[in-house]
Amino acid sequence: MESIYWVITWACHRKCIHCYDHRFRPYFGEELQQIISESQVAMEKIVENLPEDFTYLDPDNLNPDGTPQRRRGRLILAGGEVLLDSVREPLFYPTLEAIQRRYGKNAPRLCMQTTGDILQERYLEELLERGIWTIAIASIDDYHVGMEGDKKFRLMDRIRNLMAKYGVEEAAIAAARDHRINLPETRDYSLEDGPFFVFFGAQPELWIGELWPRGRAWFNGLSQANYDVNFCARWSGGKGFLNYGWAGSEVAIEPDGSVYPCCLKTKAPLGNLTEERLIDILDSLKGHPAFEALNQGDPESMGQFAGWSRSIFKDRSHTTDGKGNPFTNVCIGCDAFFEEKLGTVLQEIRRQRLAASELIYSQK
Repeated sequence: MESIYWVITWACHRKCIHCYDHRFRPYFGEELQQIISESQVAMEKIVENLPEDFTYLDPDNLNPDGTPQRRRGRLILAGGEVLLDSVREPLFYPTLEAIQRRYGKNAPRLCMQTTGDILQERYLEELLERGIWTIAIASIDDYHVGMEGDKKFRLMDRIRNLMAKYGVEEAAIAAARDHRINLPETRDYSLEDGPFFVFFGAQPELWIGELWPRGRAWFNGLSQANYDVNFCARWSGGKGFLNYGWAGSEVAIEPDGSVYPCCLKTKAPLGNLTEERLIDILDSLKGHPAFEALNQGDPESMGQFAGWSRSIFKDRSHTTDGKGNPFTNVCIGCDAFFEEKLGTVLQEIRRQRLAASELIYSQK
């Protein structure tokens, strides 16, 4: 895989109004212990069922003989907030260590996201000791309380001073290749060992300024995406999710192991990594017209096999947001089709996978 985006916890110290999932929020007491415990239980199986080979072929970068270069993939670990005391040592560090145990020298590039406001010198030392390659400071926008206007620049200055002390280099931000790692076009950081850090946030020049139609962003009527905004065709969308082994391949994982073709998350997961290998899940979806449409970044065509023309899909993409405002986006049509058709399709494909797996196991 070129990239896997794994949300390891819902726990966060913030409850931002633009967040794409209501589950990202502060938790306390028994509820906090429960969500951390659930993530701990799932983590080892998820690591076990990640791809054996975390490299990919990049046809945009060729060897002297004209063949695609083989490059090292990325595993991006995020929350919530992974540096919270309740998350960092009980869950985040053990996850990093489990990945290193499994892959050793063949481990993917380890990346992480944090809001940055609770990053301390000791944490940075511990992150570098555990092989973190890139630290993404993901709060550089006006939606995070305390970051409005020029306030965010004070955090950036503090982070830059801290990173300089440990030789962590700031990576320039590219136009729109990867909203989490933001590799620049003028320098190929993917071939360098780092460590690096980047800043990004929910603003047009740094990330998706339109905001995804999900969670509190949806409830608060903040998404500005219209029907022409196709998140599926962007890096964080479904485009290329089936093409593991090649550039552009990425999936998203939730704390319980649920797998999705996009960071926004479809209305039903593709499978669960506590049960099965990721590659088996993806292979079972290849050739199905709906999932191939998502793989092409063309959700509007996903329902044609079931009688949903493009015009029907567009009609089903109309709704109202949490404030009652009219809203139309392809993600809404995708949601409707998943709820009406693909949820049961995925259940049957999963049943067939598990049955085949049981048969193979019984024959050994």
